[in-house]
Amino acid sequence: MKRTPLYWMSVLSVLLGASSYGFLSPFIKEAYDAGFTFEQVTLYQTGIGTLLLWIIALVRIKWWRNPFRGPWIKLAVIGIVGLMLTTILYNRALERLDASLAIVLLFQFTWITILLDSIRRRTWPGKFRIIAIIVVMAGTLLAVGLLEAKVANMDAAGVAFGLLAAVTYSLFLWLTGLVQEEMDPVIKSAVMMSAGFLLVALLYGSKAVHDGADGSLLGWGLLLGVLGQVIPTILFNIGIPTVGSSLAALLGSMELPVAAIAAWLILGEYLSGWKVAGIALILAGIVIAELPSGEREGRSKRLEENR
Repeated sequence: MKRTPLYWMSVLSVLLGASSYGFLSPFIKEAYDAGFTFEQVTLYQTGIGTLLLWIIALVRIKWWRNPFRGPWIKLAVIGIVGLMLTTILYNRALERLDASLAIVLLFQFTWITILLDSIRRRTWPGKFRIIAIIVVMAGTLLAVGLLEAKVANMDAAGVAFGLLAAVTYSLFLWLTGLVQEEMDPVIKSAVMMSAGFLLVALLYGSKAVHDGADGSLLGWGLLLGVLGQVIPTILFNIGIPTVGSSLAALLGSMELPVAAIAAWLILGEYLSGWKVAGIALILAGIVIAELPSGEREGRSKRLEENR
């Protein structure tokens, strides 16, 4: 099937959005090292990100439309369940784990999204996608240091936060792919972020303010808000409705090498041979997932037939 320029623009949008998100983890670690708390980082990151999105939406008068004349309730749910819970859980994981390990755990969103999409379509994944899931899991065991006797030193709560972030990130990709409404992606992003920020403000607002802040925290909030909220949210809202959630999850593999390299360059985190091999296996699993399953169209077994 011939691919249109719109399709390739959508693919590029998802790749760039994933790359931006990949840079996020080492900078969050840097903010923690600068003495700021989880509550402060999360509140300023999401608050400034939300503000920037509305500023961008308001100055783009040509594309403006009333955000409440579209599926704003669905977008609000995606913003809370997908975007904001992912930010909260991932920031918690980064409190307790190395940035490179946290991104590997988050990266489990790939096979989780494939599973969600298969359930929605009521078909079993093809044989190559099942193999891909196995390969990704094997790569994860290597990437987290199983063969380097580092598992015992891992923070169990941090690992749990990282895996839960993978689940909520999967929900974000999957649910965003289901919203086909013709709405400006910046306005869609602003509505999502606004609903999510209300949750963060209710949960952590008083704590973040009580801890005090200075001008440098505003700078960190600006950097993290742009990398984690503005760029990826807009680009995902542009690309995912066109390419679909399953392919978006595969394209999201760009996050892993970007995050690992960024953690090495910015934080000086060690990239062992096993970790590199694990990352390579995860990326190989993503490639395998897109191989043809060999099944004829319409012959996939439906879940309901096996209940």
